[in-house]
Amino acid sequence: METIAETAWPDQSDNRAAVHPHIALRGLSKVYPMADGDVVALDHVDLTIEKGDIYGIIGMSGAGKSTLIRCLNRLDTPSRGQVLVDGQDVLRMNASQLRATRRRMAMIFQQFNLLSQKTVARNVRYPLEIAGVPRKQADARVQELLALVGLSDKAAAYPSQLSGGQKQRVAIARALASNPEMLLCDEATSALDPLTTQSILALLQQINLTLGITVVLITHEMTVIRQICNKVAILDGGKLAEQGTVDEVFRHTKSQAGRRLFGVLPSETEAQPEKPALRIVFDGQAAEQPIISQVSRETGVDVNILSANIHPLGGKAYGQMIIARPTDAQAYTRLTHALAQYNLTIEEVNPQ
Repeated sequence: METIAETAWPDQSDNRAAVHPHIALRGLSKVYPMADGDVVALDHVDLTIEKGDIYGIIGMSGAGKSTLIRCLNRLDTPSRGQVLVDGQDVLRMNASQLRATRRRMAMIFQQFNLLSQKTVARNVRYPLEIAGVPRKQADARVQELLALVGLSDKAAAYPSQLSGGQKQRVAIARALASNPEMLLCDEATSALDPLTTQSILALLQQINLTLGITVVLITHEMTVIRQICNKVAILDGGKLAEQGTVDEVFRHTKSQAGRRLFGVLPSETEAQPEKPALRIVFDGQAAEQPIISQVSRETGVDVNILSANIHPLGGKAYGQMIIARPTDAQAYTRLTHALAQYNLTIEEVNPQ
Protein backbone atom coordinates (compact mmCIF):
# COMPACT_ATOMS: atom_id res chain seq x y z
CA MET A 1 0.00 0.00 0.00
CA GLU A 2 1.37 3.43 -0.97
CA THR A 3 1.87 6.09 1.65
CA ILE A 4 0.44 9.57 1.23
CA ALA A 5 3.92 11.05 0.78
CA GLU A 6 4.87 8.50 -1.89
CA THR A 7 1.70 9.14 -3.82
CA ALA A 8 2.03 12.92 -3.69
CA TRP A 9 5.75 13.30 -4.17
CA PRO A 10 7.80 10.60 -5.94
CA ASP A 11 11.30 10.00 -4.62
CA GLN A 12 13.65 12.16 -6.63
CA SER A 13 16.88 11.12 -4.91
CA ASP A 14 19.37 8.57 -6.19
CA ASN A 15 22.70 7.14 -5.15
CA ARG A 16 24.38 10.53 -5.68
CA ALA A 17 23.57 11.28 -2.02
CA ALA A 18 25.91 8.47 -0.97
CA VAL A 19 28.93 10.07 -2.63
CA HIS A 20 28.10 13.80 -2.53
CA PRO A 21 27.29 16.17 0.33
CA HIS A 22 23.60 16.98 0.59
CA ILE A 23 24.40 20.67 0.01
CA ALA A 24 27.78 22.12 -0.98
CA LEU A 25 28.71 25.72 -1.71
CA ARG A 26 31.86 26.26 -3.72
CA GLY A 27 33.29 29.76 -4.14
CA LEU A 28 29.85 31.29 -3.69
CA SER A 29 29.80 35.05 -4.16
CA LYS A 30 27.02 37.59 -4.45
CA VAL A 31 27.64 41.20 -5.45
CA TYR A 32 24.88 43.83 -5.63
CA PRO A 33 25.71 46.66 -8.05
CA MET A 34 24.84 50.03 -6.50
CA ALA A 35 25.05 53.58 -7.80
CA ASP A 36 27.75 54.45 -5.29
CA GLY A 37 29.69 51.19 -5.64
CA ASP A 38 29.23 47.43 -5.48
CA VAL A 39 28.07 45.77 -2.25
CA VAL A 40 29.66 42.37 -1.64
CA ALA A 41 27.09 40.30 0.29
CA LEU A 42 28.96 36.97 -0.05
CA ASP A 43 32.65 36.59 -0.78
CA HIS A 44 33.85 33.14 -1.99
CA VAL A 45 32.01 31.04 0.59
CA ASP A 46 32.79 27.30 0.73
CA LEU A 47 30.41 25.24 2.84
CA THR A 48 29.48 21.56 3.16
CA ILE A 49 26.20 20.34 4.70
CA GLU A 50 25.69 16.61 5.08
CA LYS A 51 22.37 14.79 5.01
CA GLY A 52 20.76 14.82 8.46
CA ASP A 53 22.66 17.85 9.74
CA ILE A 54 21.04 20.61 11.74
CA TYR A 55 23.36 23.25 10.37
CA GLY A 56 23.37 26.71 11.91
CA ILE A 57 24.61 29.73 9.97
CA ILE A 58 25.17 32.65 12.31
CA GLY A 59 26.44 36.19 12.06
CA MET A 60 25.54 39.73 12.95
CA SER A 61 23.17 41.85 10.84
CA GLY A 62 24.59 42.41 7.37
CA ALA A 63 26.86 39.35 7.52
CA GLY A 64 25.21 37.81 4.43
CA LYS A 65 23.18 35.06 6.13
CA SER A 66 19.82 35.64 4.43
CA THR A 67 21.50 36.14 1.06
CA LEU A 68 23.24 32.79 1.47
CA ILE A 69 20.08 30.83 2.27
CA ARG A 70 18.22 32.45 -0.64
CA CYS A 71 21.02 31.38 -2.95
CA LEU A 72 20.55 27.74 -1.92
CA ASN A 73 17.25 27.44 -3.81
CA ARG A 74 18.07 30.25 -6.27
CA LEU A 75 15.54 32.71 -4.94
CA ASP A 76 18.60 34.93 -5.26
CA THR A 77 21.06 34.20 -8.06
CA PRO A 78 24.75 34.22 -7.05
CA SER A 79 27.24 36.29 -8.99
CA ARG A 80 29.66 33.37 -9.18
CA GLY A 81 30.37 29.98 -7.67
CA GLN A 82 28.36 26.78 -7.33
CA VAL A 83 25.41 25.56 -5.26
CA LEU A 84 25.48 21.76 -5.39
CA VAL A 85 22.58 19.61 -4.17
CA ASP A 86 23.60 15.94 -4.14
CA GLY A 87 26.30 16.90 -6.66
CA GLN A 88 23.97 18.73 -9.07
CA ASP A 89 24.59 22.44 -9.63
CA VAL A 90 21.41 24.40 -8.92
CA LEU A 91 22.73 27.30 -11.00
CA ARG A 92 22.85 25.13 -14.13
CA MET A 93 19.36 23.67 -13.78
CA ASN A 94 16.59 24.42 -16.25
CA ALA A 95 13.18 25.62 -15.04
CA SER A 96 11.75 22.12 -14.64
CA GLN A 97 14.79 20.82 -12.72
CA LEU A 98 14.79 23.89 -10.49
CA ARG A 99 11.10 23.42 -9.59
CA ALA A 100 11.80 19.81 -8.64
CA THR A 101 14.77 20.85 -6.49
CA ARG A 102 12.79 23.59 -4.76
CA ARG A 103 10.16 21.00 -3.77
CA ARG A 104 12.99 19.19 -1.99
CA MET A 105 14.07 22.41 -0.20
CA ALA A 106 11.13 23.83 1.74
CA MET A 107 11.59 27.25 3.32
CA ILE A 108 10.33 28.83 6.55
CA PHE A 109 10.44 32.60 7.03
CA GLN A 110 10.43 34.95 9.99
CA GLN A 111 7.03 36.44 9.11
CA PHE A 112 5.10 33.15 8.65
CA ASN A 113 3.50 34.26 5.31
CA LEU A 114 0.18 32.54 5.99
CA LEU A 115 -2.90 33.18 3.88
CA SER A 116 -5.16 35.19 6.21
CA GLN A 117 -8.43 34.28 4.45
CA LYS A 118 -7.79 30.53 4.65
CA THR A 119 -8.14 28.26 7.66
CA VAL A 120 -5.17 26.51 9.19
CA ALA A 121 -6.07 23.31 7.33
CA ARG A 122 -6.39 25.14 4.00
CA ASN A 123 -3.03 26.87 4.56
CA VAL A 124 -1.33 23.53 5.07
CA ARG A 125 -3.20 21.95 2.15
CA TYR A 126 -2.41 24.80 -0.25
CA PRO A 127 0.83 23.37 -1.74
CA LEU A 128 -0.90 20.02 -2.19
CA GLU A 129 -3.76 21.70 -4.04
CA ILE A 130 -1.29 23.42 -6.36
CA ALA A 131 0.39 20.07 -7.04
CA GLY A 132 -2.94 18.44 -7.92
CA VAL A 133 -2.92 15.92 -5.08
CA PRO A 134 -6.37 14.27 -4.78
CA ARG A 135 -8.56 15.85 -2.08
CA LYS A 136 -8.86 12.73 0.08
CA GLN A 137 -5.10 12.15 0.15
CA ALA A 138 -4.41 15.84 0.74
CA ASP A 139 -6.83 15.96 3.70
CA ALA A 140 -5.18 12.90 5.24
CA ARG A 141 -1.76 14.50 4.82
CA VAL A 142 -2.99 17.72 6.46
CA GLN A 143 -4.30 15.81 9.48
CA GLU A 144 -0.98 14.00 9.76
CA LEU A 145 1.02 17.22 9.66
CA LEU A 146 -1.19 19.13 12.10
CA ALA A 147 -0.79 16.26 14.54
CA LEU A 148 2.98 16.40 14.06
CA VAL A 149 3.15 20.11 14.94
CA GLY A 150 0.61 19.83 17.77
CA LEU A 151 -2.25 21.77 16.16
CA SER A 152 -4.88 19.14 15.40
CA ASP A 153 -7.45 21.21 17.32
CA LYS A 154 -6.75 24.35 15.26
CA ALA A 155 -7.62 23.00 11.80
CA ALA A 156 -10.68 25.25 11.44
CA ALA A 157 -9.08 28.34 12.99
CA TYR A 158 -7.80 31.34 11.01
CA PRO A 159 -4.31 32.84 11.33
CA SER A 160 -5.65 35.90 13.17
CA GLN A 161 -6.83 33.58 15.96
CA LEU A 162 -3.37 32.08 16.54
CA SER A 163 -0.37 33.09 18.61
CA GLY A 164 2.99 33.73 16.95
CA GLY A 165 4.27 30.30 17.90
CA GLN A 166 1.14 28.62 16.53
CA LYS A 167 1.48 30.55 13.26
CA GLN A 168 5.05 29.33 12.88
CA ARG A 169 3.90 25.76 13.54
CA VAL A 170 1.37 26.12 10.73
CA ALA A 171 4.13 27.45 8.47
CA ILE A 172 6.28 24.44 9.36
CA ALA A 173 3.42 22.03 8.65
CA ARG A 174 2.83 23.71 5.28
CA ALA A 175 6.53 23.48 4.44
CA LEU A 176 6.47 19.75 5.22
CA ALA A 177 3.43 19.10 3.02
CA SER A 178 5.61 18.53 -0.05
CA ASN A 179 7.66 15.91 1.83
CA PRO A 180 10.94 17.86 1.49
CA GLU A 181 14.41 16.51 2.16
CA MET A 182 15.75 19.87 3.35
CA LEU A 183 14.19 22.59 5.51
CA LEU A 184 15.63 26.09 5.14
CA CYS A 185 14.82 28.39 8.07
CA ASP A 186 15.50 32.11 7.65
CA GLU A 187 15.41 33.66 11.15
CA ALA A 188 12.38 31.43 11.84
CA THR A 189 12.35 32.19 15.58
CA SER A 190 13.53 35.81 15.75
CA ALA A 191 9.96 37.18 16.01
CA LEU A 192 9.09 34.86 18.91
CA ASP A 193 9.55 35.14 22.67
CA PRO A 194 12.25 32.96 24.29
CA LEU A 195 9.89 30.25 25.58
CA THR A 196 8.11 29.92 22.24
CA THR A 197 11.48 29.90 20.48
CA GLN A 198 12.55 26.90 22.56
CA SER A 199 9.38 24.99 21.65
CA ILE A 200 9.79 25.71 17.92
CA LEU A 201 13.44 24.64 18.01
CA ALA A 202 12.45 21.45 19.84
CA LEU A 203 9.90 20.79 17.07
CA LEU A 204 12.53 21.29 14.36
CA GLN A 205 14.85 18.91 16.22
CA GLN A 206 12.04 16.34 16.41
CA ILE A 207 11.41 16.69 12.67
CA ASN A 208 15.10 16.21 11.96
CA LEU A 209 15.31 13.09 14.12
CA THR A 210 12.04 11.41 13.11
CA LEU A 211 11.87 12.35 9.43
CA GLY A 212 15.59 12.57 8.65
CA ILE A 213 15.20 16.03 7.15
CA THR A 214 18.32 18.18 6.85
CA VAL A 215 17.74 21.52 8.58
CA VAL A 216 19.61 24.74 7.72
CA LEU A 217 19.07 27.51 10.27
CA ILE A 218 19.90 31.16 9.67
CA THR A 219 20.12 33.06 12.95
CA HIS A 220 21.88 35.84 14.80
CA GLU A 221 21.18 34.24 18.19
CA MET A 222 23.72 31.92 19.76
CA THR A 223 20.99 30.33 21.91
CA VAL A 224 19.54 28.82 18.72
CA ILE A 225 22.89 27.25 17.83
CA ARG A 226 23.38 25.98 21.36
CA GLN A 227 19.98 24.32 21.59
CA ILE A 228 19.82 22.12 18.50
CA CYS A 229 22.62 22.53 15.95
CA ASN A 230 25.33 19.92 15.45
CA LYS A 231 27.34 22.10 13.03
CA VAL A 232 27.83 25.81 12.62
CA ALA A 233 29.24 28.31 10.13
CA ILE A 234 30.06 31.86 11.16
CA LEU A 235 29.69 34.60 8.57
CA ASP A 236 31.40 37.94 9.02
CA GLY A 237 31.08 40.66 6.41
CA GLY A 238 30.09 38.16 3.71
CA LYS A 239 33.08 35.92 4.39
CA LEU A 240 33.17 32.53 6.08
CA ALA A 241 35.00 33.11 9.36
CA GLU A 242 34.74 29.57 10.74
CA GLN A 243 32.87 26.30 10.26
CA GLY A 244 32.75 22.87 11.86
CA THR A 245 30.95 21.02 14.61
CA VAL A 246 29.53 23.26 17.31
CA ASP A 247 31.79 21.54 19.82
CA GLU A 248 34.94 22.14 17.76
CA VAL A 249 34.19 25.74 16.89
CA PHE A 250 33.41 26.63 20.49
CA ARG A 251 36.50 24.98 21.95
CA HIS A 252 38.91 26.20 19.26
CA THR A 253 37.38 29.49 18.15
CA LYS A 254 39.84 31.35 15.95
CA SER A 255 38.02 34.38 14.55
CA GLN A 256 37.05 37.57 16.36
CA ALA A 257 33.45 37.14 15.11
CA GLY A 258 33.28 33.59 16.46
CA ARG A 259 34.81 34.49 19.79
CA ARG A 260 32.34 37.32 20.27
CA LEU A 261 29.29 35.28 19.22
CA PHE A 262 30.25 32.36 21.45
CA GLY A 263 30.88 34.65 24.40
CA VAL A 264 34.59 33.98 24.58
CA LEU A 265 35.06 37.71 24.01
CA PRO A 266 32.85 40.24 25.77
CA SER A 267 30.35 42.20 23.72
CA GLU A 268 30.93 45.85 22.95
CA THR A 269 28.69 46.87 25.84
CA GLU A 270 30.14 44.41 28.36
CA ALA A 271 32.62 45.87 30.81
CA GLN A 272 36.17 44.60 30.56
CA PRO A 273 38.05 43.77 33.75
CA GLU A 274 39.97 46.85 34.83
CA LYS A 275 42.90 44.88 36.22
CA PRO A 276 44.98 42.06 34.71
CA ALA A 277 42.92 38.88 34.59
CA LEU A 278 42.80 35.38 33.14
CA ARG A 279 39.97 34.08 30.97
CA ILE A 280 39.45 30.31 31.29
CA VAL A 281 37.37 28.54 28.66
CA PHE A 282 35.89 25.18 29.71
CA ASP A 283 35.09 22.31 27.37
CA GLY A 284 32.02 20.08 27.58
CA GLN A 285 33.41 17.88 30.35
CA ALA A 286 35.48 20.24 32.43
CA ALA A 287 32.60 22.65 33.03
CA GLU A 288 30.87 20.00 35.13
CA GLN A 289 33.85 19.47 37.45
CA PRO A 290 34.90 21.61 40.45
CA ILE A 291 38.24 22.38 38.78
CA ILE A 292 38.82 25.86 40.21
CA SER A 293 38.37 24.75 43.81
CA GLN A 294 40.57 21.70 43.19
CA VAL A 295 43.34 23.78 41.61
CA SER A 296 43.16 26.35 44.39
CA ARG A 297 43.63 23.63 47.01
CA GLU A 298 46.42 21.90 45.07
CA THR A 299 48.44 25.07 44.44
CA GLY A 300 47.64 27.01 47.60
CA VAL A 301 46.65 30.00 45.41
CA ASP A 302 43.48 31.88 46.31
CA VAL A 303 41.33 32.41 43.20
CA ASN A 304 39.29 35.60 42.90
CA ILE A 305 36.45 34.92 40.41
CA LEU A 306 35.41 38.13 38.61
CA SER A 307 32.73 36.66 36.36
CA ALA A 308 31.55 33.29 35.06
CA ASN A 309 28.87 31.73 32.89
CA ILE A 310 27.89 28.22 31.80
CA HIS A 311 25.87 27.31 28.70
CA PRO A 312 24.38 24.06 27.40
CA LEU A 313 25.85 23.31 23.98
CA GLY A 314 25.22 20.17 21.95
CA GLY A 315 24.06 18.26 25.02
CA LYS A 316 27.16 19.25 27.04
CA ALA A 317 27.98 22.05 29.43
CA TYR A 318 30.41 24.74 28.32
CA GLY A 319 31.49 27.93 29.97
CA GLN A 320 34.04 30.56 30.65
CA MET A 321 35.34 32.23 33.76
CA ILE A 322 37.38 35.38 34.34
CA ILE A 323 39.62 35.35 37.41
CA ALA A 324 42.00 37.93 38.82
CA ARG A 325 45.59 37.37 37.71
CA PRO A 326 47.82 36.47 40.68
CA THR A 327 50.29 39.27 41.32
CA ASP A 328 52.96 36.91 42.64
CA ALA A 329 54.94 35.38 39.74
CA GLN A 330 55.35 31.99 41.41
CA ALA A 331 51.65 31.80 42.28
CA TYR A 332 50.80 32.72 38.68
CA THR A 333 53.04 29.94 37.35
CA ARG A 334 51.65 27.32 39.75
CA LEU A 335 48.08 28.27 38.92
CA THR A 336 48.43 28.33 35.13
CA HIS A 337 50.40 25.08 35.06
CA ALA A 338 47.76 23.38 37.19
CA LEU A 339 44.93 24.67 34.99
CA ALA A 340 46.75 23.46 31.88
CA GLN A 341 46.65 19.91 33.22
CA TYR A 342 42.88 19.99 32.65
CA ASN A 343 43.32 21.01 28.98
CA LEU A 344 41.66 24.37 29.54
CA THR A 345 42.16 27.37 27.26
CA ILE A 346 43.73 30.18 29.29
CA GLU A 347 44.05 33.74 28.00
CA GLU A 348 45.46 36.97 29.40
CA VAL A 349 43.00 39.86 29.79
CA ASN A 350 44.42 43.38 30.18
CA PRO A 351 48.03 42.17 30.56
CA GLN A 352 50.50 44.74 31.90
